[in-house]
Formats: sequence, structure tokens, C-alpha cells
Amino acid sequence: MTGFTGFLLRRIAGTVFVLLALSAIVYAVFYVAPGNVAQIVCGERCSPQQVALVHDKLGLGDPLYLQYGHFIQGIFAGRDFSSGTGVVHCSAPCLGQSYRTDEQVTALILGKLPVTGSLVVGAFALWLLIGVGTGVLSAWKRGGMIERLLTWLTLAGTSTPVFVIGLLLIIILCSTLQWLPFPQYVPFTDDPEQWFWGLLLPWFSLALIESAKYARLTRSSMLETLAEDHVRTFRAYGLSERAIVGRHALRGAVAPVIALSALDAGTMFGSAVLTETLFGIPGIGQQLVQSVRTVDLPVVVGVVLTTGFFVVLANAVADVLYAMADRRVVLS
Repeated sequence: MTGFTGFLLRRIAGTVFVLLALSAIVYAVFYVAPGNVAQIVCGERCSPQQVALVHDKLGLGDPLYLQYGHFIQGIFAGRDFSSGTGVVHCSAPCLGQSYRTDEQVTALILGKLPVTGSLVVGAFALWLLIGVGTGVLSAWKRGGMIERLLTWLTLAGTSTPVFVIGLLLIIILCSTLQWLPFPQYVPFTDDPEQWFWGLLLPWFSLALIESAKYARLTRSSMLETLAEDHVRTFRAYGLSERAIVGRHALRGAVAPVIALSALDAGTMFGSAVLTETLFGIPGIGQQLVQSVRTVDLPVVVGVVLTTGFFVVLANAVADVLYAMADRRVVLS
């Protein structure tokens, strides 16, 4: 099989393999810890009877391959768990059951996903708008004061940690000038206006760093495209510089931006851990921090796998989008 269809099928098969390998590695890392895992989860003050109860509840008495098999079975077909009220069925995709609250991990993550999704989507739109716009303007005004100023700003943005930007924005815009409300999450369905204003500061904190990277990438791609022969031909025919940049150069420079943006949209779920903790946003990242503090292994494994799933999926989407933008990728 050749062409784009073959490329797409190979990419899907590779993605499935990577996801299975990721699940095996993550499961092994957390459940093959040195020492007694049940003792670690239960705590130092637990009695031997309590440790034995945790050991049975987590299914640690079975061989590791059987534990992992039950975990995979839960993802594709569901599984049963014992609780204080009897046996509880966890429907597929089942990522386990919280040891601390007996809540199903999948339901817990799905409840937090709209929060993190709102954070990622808003930051994604902002960093593309700011980054691509800044890169195009810098390439268009190359050699002048505007280019030097934008280059300095992108360098400063790339080298500044997100928590520093976040704290500065809170101090300046919320506390001192009081231009913006303090960050909070309100569901979009409850109040779209409060949803927007409550997430605007976290969006900017993430977008300012990422947009600096996209500004540099867009500027570099634009300068390469503007130096090509067909662009010089357009100039010779008397086409204006604005038309050349907007209609032709930007189209030729957009392929690497598309690929990187799809990949970064997935990795942003990992960056949400710090951002949500800093701004008090109750999403997947904050849930991961709380689960690590309480040593709730099933929730930790579920959150890490969910984050890894979005990263791998975004990587596959980036490859497909890049291949659609540049068919030479398919041939290679």
C-alpha cells in the first residue's frame, strides 16, 4: 500500500504500539516500586492487617503480568472491584479505582478534563495568534528597530519560567492595577463571561512562553520562504510586499508551525500541572499533585497515562498534518 493512505495506516499502527508500551512502562514504574507497595500506600502507621487489606484491594498478590492484564482488560472491557458495599463494576475504559475515595479513576479524570481542556485550548489559541503574528511582523520588518525589539522580547519570553510570569501577572494585573480578577474556574455552561475572565491570566502565562518559540520559528521559516526564487519572481512582477507575505510566504512557512503546534497542544497537558497548581485551577494537573501527596497510586497511574495518551495522540496528529501540508513527507 502506497501513498497517503499507507502513511496514515502506518502512523495509526505505530501510535497503538506506543500507547501499549507506554501503559506497560507506567504501570511497572509505579507498581514495581522498591519495598512494600501496600505499606507505602497505606502509610507507616498502618497495622499489618490494614496493610494486608490494601495489598488485596490493589491486587498486589497476583504476578505483575496478571495485574497488568487485568488493567488492560479494564480499559477495553471493564472490570469489577470490591468495596465496602460489595462488588462494583467499572465500565470500559476503566483506569482503576481510587484507593482513598473508592471513586472510579475514569470518572474522576473526566470530571477534571473540561477544566484542563479549557486551559489548554485558550492558551493554544493565544500563543498561535501572538507567536505567528509576531514572527510574521518580525520577518516583514527585518533589519529594523521593530525586528530587534521583537527578537529581544521573544528571547526574554523563552528564558522566563511560567511560574515567574504567572506570579508577576497576578501581582501587577490583579493586586496592583486590579485590571483583571484573580484566576478561578467557572464552567462555560454556567457563565461564559466569568469562564473567560477567570482563565485569561493562566492563558497568558502559558501563551507568552510558547508564543516566543512560535515567533522565532515563524520568523525563521518566513525568511527562508522570502528568499526563494518564486518570491523574487513575484517582486519582479510588481506584487506588493504585503501581498507576497500574506498570500504566498506565510503559506509556505506554515507547515512546521502546524506540526509543532499539534505536538505542543498535547504536551501542554503536562505543563498544566504547574499552571493549575500556581493559579488554583481544579484540573487534571492539580488532581495529580493531590494524588501524589496522598499516595493514591491508581489515580496517579490514570492521570499519567491520560496525559501520555494526549501527548502521543498529538504527536500522531502533528505527523499527519505535516504530511498533508507537505506531501514530500509521505514519500519519505
